[in-house]
This record gives sequence, structure tokens and C-alpha cells, in this order.
Amino acid sequence: MNETQTVSTLGALAHAQRLRVFRALVVVGLEGLTPSVLAEQLDVPRNALSFHLKELAHAGLVTIEQQGRNLIYRADFAQMNGLISYLTEHCCQGGSCEITESLDSSRSCC
Repeated sequence: MNETQTVSTLGALAHAQRLRVFRALVVVGLEGLTPSVLAEQLDVPRNALSFHLKELAHAGLVTIEQQGRNLIYRADFAQMNGLISYLTEHCCQGGSCEITESLDSSRSCC
């Protein structure tokens, strides 16, 4: 993943509704969900959901598979892992990184 792809991916996730949709697809895993089920689970109008799914697909965060008359949306775990790798690739200056709890209960690296 490069910087341009990262910005596009983060931009797609930078909307509360799209983030909720993506997280729902991550939770369900490879089974995926139809737009009807997603709309019902998230209490989102189908036309708004369609727009958000299109944005997530454009950013490469979801895949779409036609199964009969239904579309199945799945989180693209390779893209998600690529984003995480890009964001953390130089963590701790390339050394091993351990998460430690500080006294104020926030997490810090190294």
C-alpha cells in the first residue's frame, strides 16, 4: 500500500456510518452480508447504505459477489491488513514494539 491508497482508504473510513458498516462486515467475516441484512442490523436506509458501500468498495475495503439475485459484501481483509501494515511499518524505529500500560491507563509504545 502506498500513501495515496492509504489516504483513500482512511478517507472512506472517516465517516461514522461507513466505519460502522465496515466493522459489521469485519465481524461477520468471510460469510459476508447482503445490503438488506446490513441495513436492518445497522438501522440505515437502504439508499444511504448503498452510497456508503460504494465508497467502501471504491477504496478497496469491501468486495462484492453476485449470488443469484443477491449481492454479498465482504470486508477485504488483505486491504485492511495492508492499511494496518502501512501505518505501523516504522513503529518503534523498526525494532520490536511492546504495548505497555502507563500510570494514566493510556497505552504507549516501547
